[in-house]
Amino acid sequence: MNSPHAATEGRSSPLHAHERLITLMQRLVAHGVNRGASGNSSVRHGRGMLITPSALLPDALTPDTLVEVDMEGGYDNPLKPSSEWRIHRDIYAARPDINAIVHTHSTHAVTLACLRRDLPPFHYMIAMAGGRDIRCSGYATFGTEALSQTALTALEGRMACLLANHGLLACGTDLAQAETLAVEVEHLCEAYLKACSVGDPVLLSDTDIDEVLERFGRYRRGELD
Repeated sequence: MNSPHAATEGRSSPLHAHERLITLMQRLVAHGVNRGASGNSSVRHGRGMLITPSALLPDALTPDTLVEVDMEGGYDNPLKPSSEWRIHRDIYAARPDINAIVHTHSTHAVTLACLRRDLPPFHYMIAMAGGRDIRCSGYATFGTEALSQTALTALEGRMACLLANHGLLACGTDLAQAETLAVEVEHLCEAYLKACSVGDPVLLSDTDIDEVLERFGRYRRGELD
């Protein structure tokens, strides 16, 4: 499940980071998980991160429009970084295992987030996010340190979470992994909401999910046929 770029994209391949981030944002629109200028994405870069700018459509992105932000929040670009730059920076500071972050306002993830409900283990692919569920954070105003802190709590032991009354965060060792997870979680939210509309989904047990997590680990290590 890891991208072949996982070892280089996040920290040591600056020549292509801009192009990959632009392509990612355009692909998220094609996937239907972002619309217009909603959402934002970033990747570790240099001494900080490379992040999409505020209020610019994906088709208008060029390498010069992407904003390099250091770990103190400083940047040198006429465009402002996404208003959510702080949450990206704080996740990178707290989670050395994360090199890329995708934030979307995808319809079904937002719907579940507005209900302030965790995504439970109704389907084995929940384990793709690293645990037995995908949590919904507490609510905090966008762009604030409080939002960063509640997101970090929801992300403990996970690579994805819902942000209450807001949207979705999906993380990865590289941009490809974060993109894949964002799309998968949106699909899971859609399936869960549809299942709830006709009945009570049957949840998998902790043992069931632990077995899936173990198999996913073996898959990543190349130990499964």
